Amino acid sequence: MTATPDSTTAPAATSTWDSIAVYLRPRVLIVMFLGFSSGLPLALTGTTLQIWSTQSNVDLKTIGFFTLVGTPYTLKFLWAPIVDAVDIPMLSRLLGRRRGWLVFSQLLLMAAIVFLAFCDPAISPWYVAFGALLVAMASATQDIVIDAFRVESLDKSEQAAGVASYVAAYRVGMLVSGAGVLYLVAAFELYSFANTVAWKLALIVMAVLVLIGIATTLAATEPAQSAAAEAAHAGEKNSVARVAQAAYRAFADFLTRDAAIVVLLFVVLYKFCDAFAGAMTAAFVIKIGFSIVDYANIVKGVGLAASLIGGFAGGMLAARYSIVTCLWVGAALQTISNLAFTWLAFVGTHHWALTAAIIAENFTGAIGTVILVAYLSALCQSPLHTATQFALLTALAAVGRTYLAAPAGIVAEATGWPMFFVVSSLVAIPSLLLLAWLQQRGHFAQLGPTRVTRADD
Repeated sequence: MTATPDSTTAPAATSTWDSIAVYLRPRVLIVMFLGFSSGLPLALTGTTLQIWSTQSNVDLKTIGFFTLVGTPYTLKFLWAPIVDAVDIPMLSRLLGRRRGWLVFSQLLLMAAIVFLAFCDPAISPWYVAFGALLVAMASATQDIVIDAFRVESLDKSEQAAGVASYVAAYRVGMLVSGAGVLYLVAAFELYSFANTVAWKLALIVMAVLVLIGIATTLAATEPAQSAAAEAAHAGEKNSVARVAQAAYRAFADFLTRDAAIVVLLFVVLYKFCDAFAGAMTAAFVIKIGFSIVDYANIVKGVGLAASLIGGFAGGMLAARYSIVTCLWVGAALQTISNLAFTWLAFVGTHHWALTAAIIAENFTGAIGTVILVAYLSALCQSPLHTATQFALLTALAAVGRTYLAAPAGIVAEATGWPMFFVVSSLVAIPSLLLLAWLQQRGHFAQLGPTRVTRADD
């Protein structure tokens, strides 16, 4: 038994009942429902948009560049200081600073989804892209507030359960706006609605479901830390100065840390291989001959089950092993799982083959997501700048699926599907090199106290 420098303290042993009961605490349940609200819009600007555009005969290159509508998820740190420093008139006074911002962002999200519903990719795909961009902007703002609310509301004993519940519900939200929309479109068409009308009605249903997030926000209680922030806001009347100060302190606190730039680059690249493959997965499944019902049943339905299991598996890994070990496991699994689609491209349109590939991709991807969220949470060590710092990190994590994955359609057309997914695995190499460098430098030991682990950890 030897000590490793990049380990974290092992949690105290708990009974099985204690491990289950923490998920039933009111604050954890609130975070779980907010996770659903956070996950609901993402598929609307991702895979659902891909399939809608593919059915409308939009070309692959344009579909690939539709990933750019996710730009707000990347740039949300730019307006996160506003969320930290400015209160929403009336809503913040009635509900508190965090809940006021939540309701405000959720109302914007409902309006944006309704706007998108009245667009038509067959007539003007770029008009659709603008609607999706509005959805992403409202969704990214909601994410800023939810992340800050989660970190500030839960105590340390509840954080791990909160992350696991949040990620699980997030996946359910994505399923509803992914497979759920496809089922609704198919059902509306079955009742003789035209395809364009079916898509419009399905998206309006998604807008109505945002009410779940609003109801959850109203049922929640404001984090205790908001009282100190509200007192500081009362002492500083100049809101512009408050925003500038919040931004400066949040970024200065992070960027003065050791190897800060390398850490930020690692955050950008950690899930890039997943994002690069994911940018074309929906188009790939439809193009090789599967129906949208097959996509809903297998990619979204079976994929959700695999994601939930993978999420809890990631939570178990995080509880038992050091963060660096978990990051290595997640990176390796994500890299290898993309090759399942290369295999599927050769096997062809067999439901069992698609099921196997989707299970592999979603199980490993969920492990990587939970581990990455745990790592990002550990990096946010200043309670004064929770929204801004977490927004910066999650925005950078979105760079892969937003900008770096944008040329995926060009690569797919140039290489063909089997080689495309091989390339998507190879793009993981830079993140593996950065992970090794950070581990050798002792970066992970700075995130918290150490524990003794096996040397092979």
